[in-house]
Amino acid sequence: MAETVKRIISIMEKLAPKQDAMKWDNVGLQVGSEHSQVNRVMVCLDVTKEVLQEAIEKKVDLIIAHHPMIFSPLKSITREDHKGYLIHEAIKNDITIYAAHTNMDIATEGLNSFVAKKIGIEDTDILDITLREKLYKIAVSVPEGHDEKVAQALAAAGAGHIGNYSDCSFRSKGTGTFKPLAGTNPFIGKQGELEKVLEIKIETIVSQAQLAEAINNMIQAHPYEEVPYDIYPLENLGKKKGLGKIGKLQNPKPLSAFGEELKSLLQLKQVKYVGDSDKTLETIGIVCGSGADYIELAAMKGCDCLITGDVKYHQAQTALELGITVIDAGHFETEIFFVDLVFAYLKQQFSMENMEVEIVAPSTEINPFNIL
Repeated sequence: MAETVKRIISIMEKLAPKQDAMKWDNVGLQVGSEHSQVNRVMVCLDVTKEVLQEAIEKKVDLIIAHHPMIFSPLKSITREDHKGYLIHEAIKNDITIYAAHTNMDIATEGLNSFVAKKIGIEDTDILDITLREKLYKIAVSVPEGHDEKVAQALAAAGAGHIGNYSDCSFRSKGTGTFKPLAGTNPFIGKQGELEKVLEIKIETIVSQAQLAEAINNMIQAHPYEEVPYDIYPLENLGKKKGLGKIGKLQNPKPLSAFGEELKSLLQLKQVKYVGDSDKTLETIGIVCGSGADYIELAAMKGCDCLITGDVKYHQAQTALELGITVIDAGHFETEIFFVDLVFAYLKQQFSMENMEVEIVAPSTEINPFNIL
């Protein structure tokens, strides 16, 4: 049975919530409908003419890309225009397009974290904190004997996480009152009669990203026809999130040796760097894609080296002046791992939820730059 785009988006946004993206970014559903049916998903870095053609040939229903196909406002959509052609072909072939860009970069287990682990950077922290999770309290009253089922449903959606503890809640006993009116089908009591029921009030905490699923789970598990619950926004600070990672190599080593390892790990043809090749590296920062703007912050936070892409001449000069080594590993080379990350994540999630959706990766996706 085919799944909907909406359900797959909800799975994607457990990993990388849309609201975490930078304000200037354009993430989420770009072309198509969230109600479309999906049997096959393609995961890619960029939606190019070649990638889209391969998606058409492979009968793909949904493309999940890292880079937004539509980034700047469009004044017209014509087949003669490159972007217009892609939009036209996607709609014509009923292909929905979704983008997870800076929200995937910022995600706790997102792209920067994935590549940092691949490189062997340990004990990572956030390089640039961009936000703190918004937290809410859910308070729901449940008839005694049904409270455990509702509490488990809330926990299954991620509610009740405080630090390294899960399933956190506070439960108190009380008396609930209600009078079922005409047209109701009460779980307890009779129409027209005031009912008093011994209830358990469950209070728990949940992040904004998990709030909708937690409420849905709670309502599905609750025996009442009308569920009595409250949602309170909290002033508590949630998890830190942000761009880039900073951590340590298990075994400090010279840039020359680390560079050779990096070539193998990231499948690089060459390593372009700024700094002394004999310098011993231990504390490493990484910003996948275009992150040279973080050179000064990385230096201030004690990084021996920043790995990123798209480093400009004057940014390289700044790095020299600050005494920080910079490795320009390339934009494509550091972000192509988006495909591996999302492919593995969706495969695991589809298996856990018994979803019969096939995942494919394009064979036509190539780095636009070549080396002579």
